[in-house]
Amino acid sequence: MKTIKTLFAALLLGFSATAMAQAEYTAADGTKYQFKKHMFFNVEGGAQYTLGEAKFKDLISPNFQLGLGYQFTPVFGARIQANAWQSKGGWAAYGYPAVTKTYKYKYVAPGLDFMFNLSHLFAGWNPKRVVNISAFLGGGANIAFSNGEANDLANAGYDLSYVWDGSKARIFGRGGLEVAFRLGSAVALTLEGNANILSDKYNSKKAGNADWYFNGLIGLRFNLGKSYTKVLPPEPVPEPAPEPVVEPEPAPAPAPVVVEEKIDPIRRDVFFLINKSDIQESEAQKVRDIADYLKKYDKAKVVVTGYADAGTGNDKINDRLAAARADAVVKSLVNDYGIAQDRISYDSKGSHVQPFADNDMNRVTICIAE
Repeated sequence: MKTIKTLFAALLLGFSATAMAQAEYTAADGTKYQFKKHMFFNVEGGAQYTLGEAKFKDLISPNFQLGLGYQFTPVFGARIQANAWQSKGGWAAYGYPAVTKTYKYKYVAPGLDFMFNLSHLFAGWNPKRVVNISAFLGGGANIAFSNGEANDLANAGYDLSYVWDGSKARIFGRGGLEVAFRLGSAVALTLEGNANILSDKYNSKKAGNADWYFNGLIGLRFNLGKSYTKVLPPEPVPEPAPEPVVEPEPAPAPAPVVVEEKIDPIRRDVFFLINKSDIQESEAQKVRDIADYLKKYDKAKVVVTGYADAGTGNDKINDRLAAARADAVVKSLVNDYGIAQDRISYDSKGSHVQPFADNDMNRVTICIAE
């Protein structure tokens, strides 16, 4: 017994260590998902087969189950569940003629299950996995009642040595498997099979061995709260555009001429989030750089051009989005920095023109002032 307890403790420690090591998942696009502890709720219905002396189909009963649980790690969780409705018993006498009698009774069986997600344990945690298989072990109290049909048979002379009346509470143990099919971030379709063991007195017959019933259930699991947090990959930082090559001025003619000050152009690329046209705080400095340049050189003008990435959306959406991005920069220059409208030219290319090879960098407004 001591060896079994030590092995069980080692398994639990291994489950916990593995789960915590796999509590982060990185998708192909670079998005990171981090596991978050959460509660969940199960509602399921199905059928029960109670082991007894009758044909299989004659011992099938309706069954339902409610559960409220907590997922502590990607692998380990626990739930309080209540399984209930109806069980059946069978009495048979073998001879000629053979006699078989069936009877039904009701029960409710609240209990506690410890659940282990085998898919996460052996294949690593993945919040987008479509199918998850979990094993569970638990137990609780089976409260049986409405055993009138068995009592009627006993009163008629049938040998039901353990017949009981009223309501009886008995300890039960259970184990089983759950297969969950992901329907969304908060909902899954569940298929569950569990086996339950009780004392020999559950089905009113004396058999010299434990009584069993088996449940097959289908239902839904609802996550109560977020089961993960998502961390988006950082926006790419573009390399600065190379400074244009300025050809040397030709030698002045003998006659004196007035040479105007040469103004070096400035370019700033203002990047936007996907499907957004508002200027991020991290990009606002670039608009301020353009405004400072225009204030320093009162004859300079700026060309503002909006773009959208071709990897998302469609032409209609991207045309509107690119125009809105260009307009956001123009409004900021005029309203926030007092730049005259006649010093600003702007255009939008939608996703028809892609200035960068990296798709995500084309969510941009390019500003060139000179």
